[in-house]
Amino acid sequence: MEESEKELMKKAKRPVDSRLCRVSGSMTEIMEIQAENPTFHVLFIPGNPGVVSFYKDFLESLNEFLDGNASIIAMGQISHTTKDWESGRLFSMQEQIDHKIDFIKQELESVKVPIILVGHSIGSYISLEILRKCSEKVVYCIGLYPFLTLNQQSTKQSLIGKLAASSVLSATASFLIASLRLLPMWAARRLVSNTIGASWSDTAVEATCTHLRQYHTMRNVLFMAMTEFRELATEPDWDFMRENQSKLAFLFGIDDHWGPLQLFEEISKQAPGTSLSIEREGHTHGFCCTVAGSVWAAQHVATLIKNRFSHLQ
Repeated sequence: MEESEKELMKKAKRPVDSRLCRVSGSMTEIMEIQAENPTFHVLFIPGNPGVVSFYKDFLESLNEFLDGNASIIAMGQISHTTKDWESGRLFSMQEQIDHKIDFIKQELESVKVPIILVGHSIGSYISLEILRKCSEKVVYCIGLYPFLTLNQQSTKQSLIGKLAASSVLSATASFLIASLRLLPMWAARRLVSNTIGASWSDTAVEATCTHLRQYHTMRNVLFMAMTEFRELATEPDWDFMRENQSKLAFLFGIDDHWGPLQLFEEISKQAPGTSLSIEREGHTHGFCCTVAGSVWAAQHVATLIKNRFSHLQ
């Protein structure tokens, strides 16, 4: 880890604020850091699971690297929440996209400074769709480990696709995971830390234990995945990406089946004006699950923004 990253992690970061707000009737979990005189707004769109608390370390680091010049807002996916605010209703990816566009109209319509979108995984695809609908307000769109089209070579994607496509399997898997709610919180934390989250930060373990042990959350995660797989079975909209290539930046990982390097190659051919990078530091698609991954990704995003908008600093 570079010295600047170590120093940053030692510093007392400005903590994110969490709140709930209704967007088009749906209760939405928001994490934000408001600047006093922002030169721009960053709107962060998570992947799937769309639990914003996974990104707490990333958002706080991003605020530091942007020198507090931006107001940063991260909004969760509908019903990927601690409480079942939507009474068991399932939401498609298109509904999640509409939800983010409605939020911009509801909360950011009067904002005079530019809006920069940052999306992770399927959040990168959602960000492109927001750019399509809000091109007059959005000036830049950064996709981290982007999931933009199906990867036919991925066995994992094939298995997840089959699970998500079956309502019986989805309900069964969600019920089994939700049954872990019978464990007290300390036992759940220990279980996660000793299994899938052996290298995870406390932030990621906590987010897993509070949000993913909920039946409604897991059903929505899998239902959204099913609709993603249907939507992303086609080629990306290369014409749209070419038209907006000066507004686009993507970060790819070395061994990421959601955003494989063949997609990196395809974008560089189809929309060569797009800013493309490959992360070679050993972080993963789930960068937000470690402090080091969160800090590295935040520094990368901040560098992209500062280079592109030096006049806003």
